[in-house]
Amino acid sequence: MNIEDKKTNTKFHILAIICIILFSFAITPVTLQNDTFYTIRIGEHIINQGIDMKDPFSWHEDLPYTYPHWAYDTGIYLIYHLGEMTGLEEGGMLFIYISTLILSSILGLVIYLTINKISKNPLIAFFLTMISIYLLTDFVAARAQLVTFILFLLTIFMIESFLETKKKRYALGIILISISIANLHVAVWPFFFVLFLPYIAEYIISSIIDANLTLKCIEFYYNYKIKRIEKKLEKGQQIEKRKLLEEKLQTEKQNYISHKEKEEKIIEEKKEKRANPFKLKIEKNKAVKWLILIMVICAFTGLLTPLKDAPYTYLVKTMQGNTTKNISEHLPLTLYNDKETMVVLIIVLAVLIFSKVKIQLHDFLMLAGLIYLSFMTRRQVSLLFLIGMPIFAKWLEYLFNKYDEEGSKNFIRLMTTFLGKTLTLAIVILLCFVMIKPKLKDKFVSSTKYPVAASTWILENLDIENIHLYNEYNYGSYLLFRGIPVFIDSRADLYAPEFNKTDEMEGRDIFSDYINISSISTYYETKFEKYDITHVIIVNNAKLNMFLSRDEKYKQLYKDDNFTIYERNV
Repeated sequence: MNIEDKKTNTKFHILAIICIILFSFAITPVTLQNDTFYTIRIGEHIINQGIDMKDPFSWHEDLPYTYPHWAYDTGIYLIYHLGEMTGLEEGGMLFIYISTLILSSILGLVIYLTINKISKNPLIAFFLTMISIYLLTDFVAARAQLVTFILFLLTIFMIESFLETKKKRYALGIILISISIANLHVAVWPFFFVLFLPYIAEYIISSIIDANLTLKCIEFYYNYKIKRIEKKLEKGQQIEKRKLLEEKLQTEKQNYISHKEKEEKIIEEKKEKRANPFKLKIEKNKAVKWLILIMVICAFTGLLTPLKDAPYTYLVKTMQGNTTKNISEHLPLTLYNDKETMVVLIIVLAVLIFSKVKIQLHDFLMLAGLIYLSFMTRRQVSLLFLIGMPIFAKWLEYLFNKYDEEGSKNFIRLMTTFLGKTLTLAIVILLCFVMIKPKLKDKFVSSTKYPVAASTWILENLDIENIHLYNEYNYGSYLLFRGIPVFIDSRADLYAPEFNKTDEMEGRDIFSDYINISSISTYYETKFEKYDITHVIIVNNAKLNMFLSRDEKYKQLYKDDNFTIYERNV
């Protein structure tokens, strides 16, 4: 690359970074998710009390709690506390929003960095990054997953860089990422190792192919037969038998040479096909041996947390329970209801089927695994968009090089002219405005989703230390944020028997009881007696509210446009 091209690329990178940051800002939601509320309070609890492995926020007694993203929770609370110290109205929420803007921008830049590293084409990296950011809109929030998105993509970047250069700093980076994920979001730590598997599988398959097992079997078979004949000749035989053995020996040697030549010819033909395959490329990178060692080292980094064995057991316990069957983001993907994912999969299939693009085996395995995970649970669609995009970038780069090698360079030169930069920024700013406009009136806390006024009424009129309040899953985190002990909140694992059993007590399936109550699949009064419920806060359009509003045993104490509070007369 000459000096002029380097200058042009530098200008393009600067333009791309500005556009990516603007677009990342535009997709970031103003309204906070329910998980953010409990994150703040857990972080505060850790700062004040440490990681005591006990739940301090529900009114259920002696519930063990794993603190699965303790480091992230602590960081978010410190950001929130810093905002509060400014004295600004909603300063804490504002600072959390700003931190989400920053993390969203970092995610966009890491996507660009990784795609550009893999495809070696800034133009493809820019456009695919913008598409990725748009596709990830629903997954950008003040949650631990936003940080792990960045770390997963950096893992791919580090792995690719290590296999290319074999530099130790990338190996160290991979190990540090493993430690970070084990402390920031322990539930997804096992997936970190899934990222290694396609590279290792390709290495094993290519090693088996290179071993030429058929040829070795032929050599073993004929060597065995020839040695047996030679041993018989050594013992001494009658002249007639000796002649027969000598003839047989010559025949076997000729057969051996013939079969060996045929197999060697087949091997050479296979090598030629592997060098220029129709679709699937299988390559052997010797550095993968060291990558396996790095993965083994990373397997022990799960011990570098204050959570005991949680990195190794948390996901297993989660999969054993029923929480994943009742939370929307964990349900299987339905393509009809997810048009964006359907379009992405159609484009991927179209490129694979109708173009001459070739795909490396580890990329094929990675993509197949991501698609499988996406159909298992729709929250994994985010990883398909995130990790699948660099793979797609390789295909586009192949097509550019094949059909118009100078096309992308010319387009980059055009975009870095004054007119090109002005037009590009104008288009991006217009897109950002279209995305930001509907959010201009949004508040950090939505009074339609969360019981803002109702919580204030509870704090002013009820003795929260001596009541058992029944609430729903989606806003329990906001209640505990306000200091109100809850029946349940969005820390689903806390309320599942796989997580809350102790040596002294069997696990309590509070989550299933909540599901049965809210869906009216069981008589609510029976469960309320079990938990000694004294008060109920309910969304006005909930099924349960239809029954409570007609039940003389329940006295309405408060009602606004969205929530109703009842007192249960025991």
